[in-house]
Amino acid sequence: MQLATVLTPMSDENLQLAAQCGVTDVVHRYPGSDARVLQRAQERIASFGMRLAVVEGYLPIENIKLGCDDGSEIEALKLLIRQMADLGIRFLCYNFMAGTDWCRTRLDAPERGGAKVTAFDLAEVEHAVRLGYRPPNAEFDALARQLTPEKLWEQLERMLNELLPVAEQCGVILAMHPDDPPLPELLGKPRIMHNVAGFDRLLSLAPSASNAMCFCQGTFATMNVDIPATIRHFGSHIQYVHFRDVRGNAQSFAETFHDNGPTDMVAAMRAFLSIGFTGPIRPDHVPQMVGEDDGEPGYTMLGRLFAYGYMRGLMQATEG
Repeated sequence: MQLATVLTPMSDENLQLAAQCGVTDVVHRYPGSDARVLQRAQERIASFGMRLAVVEGYLPIENIKLGCDDGSEIEALKLLIRQMADLGIRFLCYNFMAGTDWCRTRLDAPERGGAKVTAFDLAEVEHAVRLGYRPPNAEFDALARQLTPEKLWEQLERMLNELLPVAEQCGVILAMHPDDPPLPELLGKPRIMHNVAGFDRLLSLAPSASNAMCFCQGTFATMNVDIPATIRHFGSHIQYVHFRDVRGNAQSFAETFHDNGPTDMVAAMRAFLSIGFTGPIRPDHVPQMVGEDDGEPGYTMLGRLFAYGYMRGLMQATEG
């Protein structure tokens, strides 16, 4: 497996720190339609001895989820897949949370030594302080609230029918991220990728080597499933991993340091090895440490450095 990372910001200093810690693969946000943006990023990352392996986040997909795409978002995603193939980038991570994205209600929950982590409490969700995505206007929000789970499944199937032939031809893997938090409804909007059954349905919906999943371990942990058993359940369908842990459940949880949560992380790493997983695995949300108050909660660098070392140690200990 390949130690991967997202970097915020993707500065020269952070690129060098990641390379020094043994990271090999870097994740890039959606670059827009200009292929030169992705190519320049690839060349810059390569100058630090790493490779651009994953495109994830801020995709042109929101109208597709709502069923009101005029075809432009589908075409934009097809173009992105072809551009990725031209550059040898194999993984495209997406989610199907309509009208919202990942959500937290607190950005400064206490962790070990006074570090701060993001947290979620369903009782406080109307006052959410962090949404990965916010509807652009009231009309858009209303459309999301009118959705049903079956309509979401219809829109997902329609999208996969359009994208998978292109992805298969290009050798690009589409990796679905679970709903975070994994609830059947959030802020009046239905969700469909909130449990193991949802992923079973996704994978049976369109059997294809390009139809895969991002195993976000922290999200699955809030489903209260057995993490190693669930990794083995999905097996080779797992093509990309967000490696993190949380304390709590889908209704109320807080992030933890990678070594300070309830999940047996050694057993989880062994499970990834047992299914033959060789793809990118990255630390996801990390604690915000001393001196990082101006950084983006969950995405600052010091906690990421700790995670790199912890994950490399697990990899080496379990591979032996």
